[in-house]
Order: sequence, then structure tokens, then C-alpha cells
Amino acid sequence: MSIPSIEPAVASAHPFAKNHAIRGSFLHFIANPAAVETPAQSYQYFADGLLVIEHGLIVELRDYHADDASKYPHLEDRSGQLIMPGFVDTHIHYAQTEMIAAYGEQLLEWLDTYTFPTEQQFADKTYASKIAKFVINELLKNGTTSALVFGTVHSQSVDAIFEQAEERHMRLIAGKVMMDRNAPDYLLDTPQSGYAESKALIEKWHNRGRLQYAITPRFAPTSTAEQLTLAGQLHAEYPDTYVQTHVSENKNEIEWAKSLFPECDGYFDIYQRFGLSGPKSIFSHAIHLTDEEWQAFSDTDSVIAFCPSSNMFLGSGLFPLARAHCDKVRVGLGTDVGAGTSFSPLQTLCDAYKVMQLQGQKLSALDGFYLVTLGGAIALSLDDKIGSLAIGSEADLVVLDWAATDVQRLRMQNAKGLEDSLFALMMLGDERNVAATYVAGRCVYRAD
Repeated sequence: MSIPSIEPAVASAHPFAKNHAIRGSFLHFIANPAAVETPAQSYQYFADGLLVIEHGLIVELRDYHADDASKYPHLEDRSGQLIMPGFVDTHIHYAQTEMIAAYGEQLLEWLDTYTFPTEQQFADKTYASKIAKFVINELLKNGTTSALVFGTVHSQSVDAIFEQAEERHMRLIAGKVMMDRNAPDYLLDTPQSGYAESKALIEKWHNRGRLQYAITPRFAPTSTAEQLTLAGQLHAEYPDTYVQTHVSENKNEIEWAKSLFPECDGYFDIYQRFGLSGPKSIFSHAIHLTDEEWQAFSDTDSVIAFCPSSNMFLGSGLFPLARAHCDKVRVGLGTDVGAGTSFSPLQTLCDAYKVMQLQGQKLSALDGFYLVTLGGAIALSLDDKIGSLAIGSEADLVVLDWAATDVQRLRMQNAKGLEDSLFALMMLGDERNVAATYVAGRCVYRAD
């Protein structure tokens, strides 16, 4: 089947004037709602507010004043819409987009049946660039302005996604998969080639504009000890890079990993022993951690990407978000496309709520929107730059229509205050609610 023509779904990126002001309703978080005495202490909300941007940075956020229309003659009026920091996706496989919603398998069988054959196509740079363009457009259509992205084993897959992100001035982290065993020959690198190609990509892309690099062993079962040793060495050589991989997603996967590294004290200990844990190491899933592993996550300040949609789709299990909070482990939200079935952080939060309900727990709207904004930024150690509307933050914004469908409009008519309205948006919303997306102070997507 040939790839359909994929046209850009985003507007051209035109810089704002030196002083650009937007009027609307603004919401952002200043603390974790689960860590303060009352929820109101966790956020700032301006029902009729003004945000001022200069050179891509937020310089003012306050209530709107009557004289602001004359003070800012090019004022952008988005009254009646909700404006938040752009969403942060802490785990996505862009190369799996074409096989999203593939039927019927759990993790290990799903990789063999669908994932590996699809990723083979990324040896072709033209193909990789076409899918990368599609994915960046989809992220922006869904209000996602920052993401942590898996490429494939091919260096050109990373070049392709970085090139598209750079064109839109996005803050994006990505890396080449390192994988030297237990996969088809056409997708294997070697310890030496994986190290050398990753190093070249770090030199080319890391800290180039708003781009950063993540050292990316797919997961322990597809890397030998030699490869993981070199991945750890690479991280030691470039300590400000990220590490991204998977851990404890599936019970069969856990037993497989332990059998391949019998000298280690469990799955997470594999990564620890090779120098791959730490404050900028993001581990996707972490559903079935032992008490000792939870303690190790806390001790190393490692991070978890919570991927509710893919966890349910693959039948992997229910992530214990409350345990992460109790153990003071940082958590971000991941769509995990293509095992995740939507690019929409709103739909992913809807699934997160259901995951919590199935465990007899709750996820409030404040908890959810924190997780996908400031919480995601904290998870990626980027909260000094993104995730809030604080003065000096990069002006990444999502503009949301409170209601985009008849059902949403009916629900909103009966909403009882801000938190209830936010909850309805979290449960019923999707890309149709995204009216516009701004990246570094530029409008890069308009729904109209």
C-alpha cells in the first residue's frame, strides 16, 4: 500500500511583532495539585487576562485592563477561549504512526508482527521525512509543543524528525534506537556502530536551537551488555543528554529481561548498572515495579512516562500513579503512538482517568492538566523554560475551545465552575478543541 500524500496541516510560522499581546482566559500551574494543601494553591487562572510576548518569551501575564486595546493596537482577542502552556508528550514513537491501531497483540508479539516491519521503511530518508512532517503536524494540531521522541535504528530517522521540529522552532528531544540483538537483522546495529552513530547525532543536533538528544537503547532485551556499556559511556561523555528507554511494561518482558541479565537484581537494575539511570533518564511504562525498584527510582531521581492509552491497548496493566507521587518519583504523560491510539493529550488524559478509576483512585482535572503541562516539563527537567506561563518562560501555548461538539456544548452549559469545566474538557475533548498552537511566540497552527 503506498503512502498517501501528506500535506502540511499547520500555518506558516511568522514571527510576532516586538510586543504581541493576547487576550483570553489563561490557566497555568505553579505547583503540583497533589502536593499543596488546597487545589487553588496549585494554579493561576485569569478569566479575562492579558499575555504579552516579546521575542518568543512571556514578559507579562495579568488581568485585562480597559486601556489595553489602545495600548496594544494589534491585540489578538481570544476572549472565550482557554489558553494554557503547550502540552508536553514525554513518550512517542513517531516511526510507528502508520501502524497505529494495529489489531490483536500484546507487547512482544506486537513488536514482531507490526513494529519492526514498519520501522524498516525508515532506512529511506524520503519516507522518514514524509512521516516526520506528518507527525509534527499532528502534534501541533493537538496542542503538543514539546515531545520526547523515539526514532528508529536509522540515523536518518532522527535527522528527519529534528529537521521538521527545527523548521517550526519546537522544543523537541529525540534519539536513534540502539538495538543489536533479538530483532530482525535489517534493524540491528552493533555496539560500535550504535555508539558512533549516536555520538555523531549528538554532535550534530544536541542543544542546537531548541533541540536536544536522548540516548535511546530500545529496551534491555534488544541490547547486549556491550551495547549498554557503550550507551552508558556515551551518557558519561555527554552528561547533559537524556536517556530514554522502556522498563516493566509487560510481565513476559520483565521475565525475559531478567533471564538475559541474571547478574542484575531485577529489570531496572540493568539500566542502573550500565549508568543509564538518573535525573534526565525517562523510563516508559514502569507498571510492574517491585518495592526495591520504586526505591531505586526515587534514589536515582529517574523519571517515568505514564502511557495509559498504550498500556490498555496492549493489555499491559495499570500504572500506579499514586505510588509514584508517594515515592516522589517524577512522572510525565506519554501518548506512546503507535501503541497509543491518539496524538491527543486530552484523549490520553481521559484514558489516564479511567486507569485510575480501575484502581479505585481518582485523577482530577487539575491533576491531569498539571501532568501534561508543568508536570511534563518537570519530568523533562525543562520547567525553567516550558510548562507554565511564568515570566521568562518560552511562549509555547495551546488555545482551546471549551466546547467543539454538540455534546460538549450541552455538558458545558451544566458545568459547575472551573474545575468541572476542565474535567469535561479532559474527558470529552480532542483535537477539535484545539483552536491554535503557538511555538516560541509564533502561531504554527490555526484550526480555521
